[in-house]
Amino acid sequence: MQTTRTVRRTRVTLPDLDDGDLDEVDSLEGEPRDFSYSGARLRELSLSRSQLMDGRIADVTTQRTRLDGLRLNSVEFTGCDLPNLRFTDGKLSRVTFTDCKLLGSVWEDTTFEDVVFERCKFDLATFTRVRAVGPVVFVSCSLREATFAAAYLGADVAIDDCDLALTEFDGGKYRGLDLRGNDLSGLRGLSWLGGVIIDRAQTRQLAQALADELELTFGDDLDQS
Repeated sequence: MQTTRTVRRTRVTLPDLDDGDLDEVDSLEGEPRDFSYSGARLRELSLSRSQLMDGRIADVTTQRTRLDGLRLNSVEFTGCDLPNLRFTDGKLSRVTFTDCKLLGSVWEDTTFEDVVFERCKFDLATFTRVRAVGPVVFVSCSLREATFAAAYLGADVAIDDCDLALTEFDGGKYRGLDLRGNDLSGLRGLSWLGGVIIDRAQTRQLAQALADELELTFGDDLDQS
């Protein structure tokens, strides 16, 4: 039976890993399968036009990570510190990131399908032309000053209990994106968020975000000055 993670109406199929089938490897080169890779401290991790399948990556720290054209299928990342990660032209299927630091990461022309990001730090990250072709959830993540540019995150995507201070949307399609369970008062680029799902109580938060974005001045503040 496949294990799933559900956030409201979004249900993500998780990696199906059996610890007894995983072999410890000392490198991610050579397209390992049924693998476990942990504890590495690297100056640079660079993978291009390769594939990782059925594996667990834990407690890996890098100074620089470049992943180009990488396909991830049924892979778990846990406790990794990958600052300035650059992930381009790849695809993630049944992938989880848990308790990972991804500060300033760049995700470009990347496809997500059955992906969970939980308790991850994405501050100052950019998501450019990323597409969700299946369920994706961000849970209890920090997305402070992150930017979604020309992204496609629709009805199969949920963002829940995340820090969205100065998170910006700049182009793209987000109809059906589930933003319930977040403080929306710090969002930017509201004009791109037509058709998203919110709770009625969040309407006031969006009004605050709009007022801040438009740099409005309230008359009663002028009267008191």
